[in-house]
Amino acid sequence: MNTQLTETGVPPARILVVDDEPSIVDAVATALRYEGFAVEEATNGRDAIASVASFEPDLVVLDWMLPDIDGIEVGRRIRDRGFKTAILFLTAKEAVENKVEALRAGGDDYVTKPFSLAEIVARVQAILRRTTGDLPGDVLRFRDLVLDEGRHEVSRAEVPLDLTATEFNLLRFFMLNPRRVLSKGQILQHVWRYDFGGNTNVVETYVSYLRRKLDATGPPLIRTVRQAGYMLEGELQ
Repeated sequence: MNTQLTETGVPPARILVVDDEPSIVDAVATALRYEGFAVEEATNGRDAIASVASFEPDLVVLDWMLPDIDGIEVGRRIRDRGFKTAILFLTAKEAVENKVEALRAGGDDYVTKPFSLAEIVARVQAILRRTTGDLPGDVLRFRDLVLDEGRHEVSRAEVPLDLTATEFNLLRFFMLNPRRVLSKGQILQHVWRYDFGGNTNVVETYVSYLRRKLDATGPPLIRTVRQAGYMLEGELQ
């Protein structure tokens, strides 16, 4: 494992690049190393899962189509084993339902092939800013919901909730703005931190995931405000 330090004296973020095309792996890995990241490579799903366990990457760049286990299943297995690493899917599939499936499998974002290396780097940096950036260490509370930024833990009614990195940051944005209507555009800007080209489906998808986990232990807390956005509110019952 690369143990070099950055100029600020902290280890570089660790990235695992997974694709069955060696030329793509080499190009993406080289571009990320040039940006100062510590990078490992894999060309199939089994090696990817093993590398996640040994390398403990901060982010996995994961191709959808792999020769043994497809990327969607690899993403699910990574999540099922409790790893919190962020996932950036590479997909040649344009259909919205395929992109939603990538997010549902635990992905934090996706890039459609063909892509530029600059786009990959920008997406990786954006994901890492929201998943590994410095947090103030405060404990946020709303009703029976508690978000501990220092421990990166969430609970409701004292029941721990297992959230992905993106779900955590989405909930954090809601809890920093309770009882305020947040538009999809505001959520994209503050949680994803870059332009999705006007496609707000990712917001709807993640709000749905977050609701499902929050509502499992209590009354609904996130309300849809028609033609405006979403609001964190709700009374205990």
